[in-house]
Amino acid sequence: MTDMDITQVLAQMRALSVNATALPKVESGGGVEFGQLLKESIEKVNDTQQQAKELAQAFELGKENVELPEVMIAVQKASISFQAMNQVRNKLLSAYQEIMNMQV
Repeated sequence: MTDMDITQVLAQMRALSVNATALPKVESGGGVEFGQLLKESIEKVNDTQQQAKELAQAFELGKENVELPEVMIAVQKASISFQAMNQVRNKLLSAYQEIMNMQV
């Protein structure tokens, strides 16, 4: 891997880190709709998985502009985002079950 490849990978990792820590903007009159935020997050995870799948297929077909490190990074991003989504789902389900078990 050349220095240019390494700097590109580091730049992508830094950009992802900034995006991951960025909080959604809250409107002045109210808050962010939870359902909309959840839907957008799921769509982003789906997009990440589709991009990883397309890159992997392009690499398997031997396309010249697709390199293995690029494919591996895309696959790892898709995997991590899916795992994070599953953890959020588990927490939401746990909170729902806890609320349902409360006595009124």
